Amino acid sequence: MMKQLIILFVFCLATVIAKGQDDRFEEGNMQYSNGDFQSAIDTYKGILSTGVESGALYFNLGNAFYKNGELASAILNYERALLLKPHDKDIKYNLELAYSQTTDKIESVDEFFLSKWVADFRNKTTSDTWAFIGLACFILTLVMAALFFFSNSVLLKKAGFYLGVGLLLGTFVTLSFSYRQKTKLVVRNHAIVFSPSLTVKSSPDASGTEIFILHEGTKVEIISTLGQWKEIQIADGTVGWVEESSITVI
Repeated sequence: MMKQLIILFVFCLATVIAKGQDDRFEEGNMQYSNGDFQSAIDTYKGILSTGVESGALYFNLGNAFYKNGELASAILNYERALLLKPHDKDIKYNLELAYSQTTDKIESVDEFFLSKWVADFRNKTTSDTWAFIGLACFILTLVMAALFFFSNSVLLKKAGFYLGVGLLLGTFVTLSFSYRQKTKLVVRNHAIVFSPSLTVKSSPDASGTEIFILHEGTKVEIISTLGQWKEIQIADGTVGWVEESSITVI
C-alpha cells in the first residue's frame, strides 16, 4: 500500500511540474508575441535551468535572442534545437538566415556526395526513432529466420532468407544511425564564437602567432583541449587555438 502511495505521489508531482513548465512556456510565448523579447528570454532560460530541454524551447529561445539583436546566442540555441529536432525545416531556415548575417563567410571543404546524402538521410529523424526502427527490423529478422528454418515450402524458405538478410542489414544501418545521432547529443564537440573579434593562435599560448581572426556567430569544431585553451577547426579545415572563454559549446 505504501509503495502504491509513493508511486501515486511521484506521478502527481511530475504532472504538476510538467503543467507548471507548460504554463511558463506559454508565458514566454506570450511575452515574445507582445514584443517583450528580454522577458521571453528570461522565461525560457528559467525553464532550461530546471533541466527541461526540447527542440521547441531552444527554437523559441533562439527566436527571442534573434529579435533582441543577439545573433551569437540565437545561433547557439538554433543549433541546440537542431540537435534535438534534426529534421525540422523551420529551425534549419532560421539557422541559415542567422548565419547569413555573420561576418565570417567561410567556404566549407567539399564533401563526398554520398557521405552528404547519408548524413541528410540520417538527419531525417531522431536517435530514438532510428532505434525503434532498428528494433522492429531485428524482430522481423527473427520472424524471417523462423520462416526459413521451420517452413516446408522452398519458396517461403527463399523469401525468409533474402528478406531476413535485408532486414538484418537494415537493423545494423538504423542502429548505427541511432548511435550517430545519440553521439551528436552526448559528445558536444562544436561551439559558437561569442567574442566580437577573436584572434586564433598557432599555439595554446597568449604569445602564440596570430593565424586568423573570427567573429561572433561563427561555428567551430573543437579538436582538443589543453588547460583553458581549445584547439578548433573551421569549415575550410584551418586549425588554431583559442581561449575557452571566447566560445560556447553547442
